[in-house]
Amino acid sequence: MYIKKAYGYVLPYDKLSPVSKSLRAQYDPPEIGGNYNKQWVALLVIQKSAAPGWVKWTHHSEGKTHCDVCLKLDGCWFLESKSPVWPHHPFCHCTLDPIDYAEVLMHAKTYSEYSKFDPYLFDPDNVYKHGKNRAFASWGYTVADARWLQAEIEKQALEKYLAGDYTLGKLNKDGQRISIRIEIPRKGNGKMVSFLSGWMVYSNGLLRLTTPYGGK
Repeated sequence: MYIKKAYGYVLPYDKLSPVSKSLRAQYDPPEIGGNYNKQWVALLVIQKSAAPGWVKWTHHSEGKTHCDVCLKLDGCWFLESKSPVWPHHPFCHCTLDPIDYAEVLMHAKTYSEYSKFDPYLFDPDNVYKHGKNRAFASWGYTVADARWLQAEIEKQALEKYLAGDYTLGKLNKDGQRISIRIEIPRKGNGKMVSFLSGWMVYSNGLLRLTTPYGGK
């Protein structure tokens, strides 16, 4: 494993997607013995001196009652400039505690259930009748691409979350939702198309997919 600790943070190879190619070209990480390490890519993401500020929402058990929303936010990680409104309510005992960006980079992860793509998204049997499959069909994608699309959405969502490239959505007793824009090539001409994916934020940097297609 090769980690360029002296100069900045790195991302594991298995967390990279085509979006990272532009970062690699920009920072030009060094080669190892003439080749990039197959397990890890020493990708300089950001200098430590310019590392973005991340915070962890921490719920403190004080008083006789507890806010359901605050309990759902407990342990969740956010870019400081893109965190839920705090304090969340009068007499809120929660705190926003700084968290090392290195911890965010190394431990954040995305998760999605395959059923979100097949049968839900592509709807091959026309059960859900939501019409979301029509957009992907117009881009040349079918249910046969479900596994690839699942992996690509997970990769891009993780990268953009780490870069703070997300938008806060609805917050309620179920938790904090965020939206992340995904880009994929249109089959046939290679032009890029984009759409929003929806995620729920959980503790310790976990994002769980709520919808693979939330609109354009």
